[in-house]
Amino acid sequence: MTTVALVDGDAGLRFSELAAAPVLHRPDEPLRSRTAYAAAHVLPRATGENVPGAPAEIDWDATLAFRHHLWSWGLGVADAMDTAQRNMGLDAAATRELIARSAAEAAAVGGALVVGVNTDHLAEEMVSLGEIVDAYVAQLQFAEDQGAGVVLMASRHLARAAASAQDYEWVYREVLARAGAPVVLHWLGAAFDAQLHGYFGPTPAETVIRIMAENTDKVRGIKMSLLDAERETELRARLPRGIRMFTGDDYHYVELIEGDGRQHSDALLGAFAAIAPLASAALQALDAGDSNGYRRLLRPTEALARQIFATPTEFYKTGVAFLSWLNGHHPAFTMIGGLHAARSLPHLSEVLRLADAAGALTDPELAAQRWNALLALHGVLERRPA
Repeated sequence: MTTVALVDGDAGLRFSELAAAPVLHRPDEPLRSRTAYAAAHVLPRATGENVPGAPAEIDWDATLAFRHHLWSWGLGVADAMDTAQRNMGLDAAATRELIARSAAEAAAVGGALVVGVNTDHLAEEMVSLGEIVDAYVAQLQFAEDQGAGVVLMASRHLARAAASAQDYEWVYREVLARAGAPVVLHWLGAAFDAQLHGYFGPTPAETVIRIMAENTDKVRGIKMSLLDAERETELRARLPRGIRMFTGDDYHYVELIEGDGRQHSDALLGAFAAIAPLASAALQALDAGDSNGYRRLLRPTEALARQIFATPTEFYKTGVAFLSWLNGHHPAFTMIGGLHAARSLPHLSEVLRLADAAGALTDPELAAQRWNALLALHGVLERRPA
């Protein structure tokens, strides 16, 4: 049975039949035309004490199985980043264990992996610039010791401590000097984290360009997560030679990845964790020179991504975990820190509807069963539709 009850905005119900899952194929060889990482979430232990403020209790088998799912579709994994609830429930000890476990799994199967490096293990909110450098370097060295590539995430501590663009430049210079291999910088906008407002100073693009130009041997690329395609293409055109743009724009990724005929963005996206088979199939089409096939497969997913990443954008993680649950990757719709309660039933109903329209439900019968059961649990649907 694939009939679902959708929650309309006026709290009424309407019934709809889910479409059959599209037939998609895993790649026979590595993806070539674009580098693509899916930013993966963590799956909690359903019987754990995953309440707000408590240390994360993670279902490691399910969490690592989800990373193997992404690798099986030819995508790289971006781990221990904001999608994994850094600064929203994933504590420092769990972060270190996640990095170590994911790196070991990646090495075992030859999967591409980058992991987030930050300063979030610091207990004090206000620290000096020197302490920020030391905190970054400690996490950097740990990640490199595990054999993982590095994404140098935006630091809340640095956002609070920096008084000028020069402060940002000094901190990044000191940290990058200690990197054993080129890293990906991360420019995360305030839509994702309000505490990062004003990051990189009053003219952030100029600050970022100076940081990259001064450290070209230590910067592999930059991930931009501003949800602003125009600003991304403008910065992309100014990148120093050899440095790549990784789009983190979950609203406009189709056009940014395809490019304008001269330049394109690679991908490091939370949205790709939600739509991995479709993302892989679209990139396989791009590898084959089939731009129309690429757009046909991926364009419908943008409406889904816009819903998942709707304001308040920081709670997009709930939509990613919800869709993962519908697709059978974990047994319960729960999240560390109780974040599964961050989105409403009408919001999740629209995620389901758009996932169906985009072909992002890999097992429509299971998705219908789980969604209808969730509605019944909340007293919205007394019984499954006949």
